[in-house]
Amino acid sequence: MPRSADYITATGIGVSDLEASAAFYKAALGMVEARRFHLDHMDEILLAHPGRNAVILMHWTDGSEPNYRDVPVKLVFYVTDPAAAAQRIRDAGGRITHEPAPNAGMGGALIALGKDLDGYVIELIQAPAGT
Repeated sequence: MPRSADYITATGIGVSDLEASAAFYKAALGMVEARRFHLDHMDEILLAHPGRNAVILMHWTDGSEPNYRDVPVKLVFYVTDPAAAAQRIRDAGGRITHEPAPNAGMGGALIALGKDLDGYVIELIQAPAGT
């Protein structure tokens, strides 16, 4: 299939505490802060793994009251060691809802599920060798 010039570069999620969420994603998943944005209606922090897609943490500052908790969104991360990543999620204040286990549909790769500070689902997939 030919490669398209169009692609998704980042996914934005609303968070209740911008600084706490940034600290969580840095500690739990090794993301680094790439940039901050201060817009009229919200503040944002762009976090990324260098050379990969990014997550934008968004917090509205316009007086609106968006729902930040338990929104049905899943962020999927390839990780070299799902068990270690699951422990980092716990250590950073998140929780694991499905312990790392082999998944036949993914060629036996270890898969785990957890939640961040606002209840967003985080899926950890054992990265294929060489990625």
